[in-house]
Amino acid sequence: MILALLLLAALPDWVPAYWTSNDPKSLDLLKGSGVNCVLLPAVAITGEFLHSAAAGEIAVVAVVRPGLASFDEAARASKSGANALLLEGDFDTRVDRTIRELAAPLPVIELPSRQRIKLDSRDPIAGTWQGLWPGIIIEHGGSKVMAGPSSAPWINTNTGFLHFLRAAMSSVLWIGATPPAEDTVTPVERYGIVISDAYAAGARWIVTLDDDLNRRLLSGDAKARADWQRLGGYIRYFEQHREWREYRPFSRMAVMQDGDSGGLLSASLLDLMFAQHIAVRSIPSRRLKEDTLAGVRTVINVEPSNAFSTSQQQALAHFAQSGGVLLNPPANWRFGDDTPGRISPNRKQLERIQDIWEMLYNATARKNFGARSFNTAGILFNVLASPDDKRLLIHLVNYTGFPGESITVQALGEWKRARLYQPGAAEKELSVYPVKDGTGMDIDKLDVVASLIVE
Repeated sequence: MILALLLLAALPDWVPAYWTSNDPKSLDLLKGSGVNCVLLPAVAITGEFLHSAAAGEIAVVAVVRPGLASFDEAARASKSGANALLLEGDFDTRVDRTIRELAAPLPVIELPSRQRIKLDSRDPIAGTWQGLWPGIIIEHGGSKVMAGPSSAPWINTNTGFLHFLRAAMSSVLWIGATPPAEDTVTPVERYGIVISDAYAAGARWIVTLDDDLNRRLLSGDAKARADWQRLGGYIRYFEQHREWREYRPFSRMAVMQDGDSGGLLSASLLDLMFAQHIAVRSIPSRRLKEDTLAGVRTVINVEPSNAFSTSQQQALAHFAQSGGVLLNPPANWRFGDDTPGRISPNRKQLERIQDIWEMLYNATARKNFGARSFNTAGILFNVLASPDDKRLLIHLVNYTGFPGESITVQALGEWKRARLYQPGAAEKELSVYPVKDGTGMDIDKLDVVASLIVE
């Protein structure tokens, strides 16, 4: 009982993985992996498995999906001794409420489709199962292939969506993304990209192995276990720097939108800006007030004027009167309704974005709003600031599958020191030098992910 209570107290620290075995011995694989929370179907959870998990300080979450048996599974999970219940998929509101009552006192985690995320949720953990599998894609004759180092690729990423979600909610964020079916064997570096894509944007990926690796891992294959430990190295890299969780997205420019104006989509406005290596942060219009604009110099607004309350309109007016640049869409412009089930803009929405892209480009071209990067095709960065604003944290994620070399980062402001962190490597001091509007530093080589602390 004491161990169960301790596991619940550590709920914000849970690092989740979908687990396909209820053999208690399989939990030995989690030692040193960074994963401390397993997700299993409610019907698969046994008392012996729960006992072994508690002894290893592993949280067990019972997964319930929509269906005729969902009520019985929720009641079973509550009685089983599981540490939490996870509702994966879209449940009717009344069904959701009933399941919560049946599961009480278990905490409930909801992972619906993107458009069904409750942005006003007070659950300690929130998110979605509907994540993109990150990586580089380019089109050749209608087929998608991984890009080489000399290509000009598009990046599949959850970055913009997670930035919006993090700004809109106070919950710890989980995101599910499944290895593509065509990838029979997924290289460890691809897993590293998926893990880094989530962590760099302030979330955790729910570890989901491809069928081949999962089968070999559970059967005791030595190479699979070595790959599993390498995969865990990326998780441990982010989890060991707990202080980074307190950092928050930083930029002098913000995009103001909400769930119905593109915030819940990937490859929308935020991702287009990240792809252009523009530092940007999200301000959900529902959270707009005067203090959310503090430190911002330029606001790109994609909401219609009638979306704001009187007090919000006053906050925007004061922002503009104080010298801030407020860029509004053309009269009668609207993002357009989402197509159910989509996680990226439909054709009409892309055309609407194109209508305002020139305005946005003119406002951002050759300007440093938080950081700039060079020689980073296929690489995205996230800029965050420490709670006291004395340090910047810049995560760089390489989606190409090829090492990046001779990378330059320019951080906004005057900084005296820069430290480079990479998985499996010692901390390294970098030389800093002044550049226009900021401080420059150079990275010789970037494999999958690197993080800069400047102060």
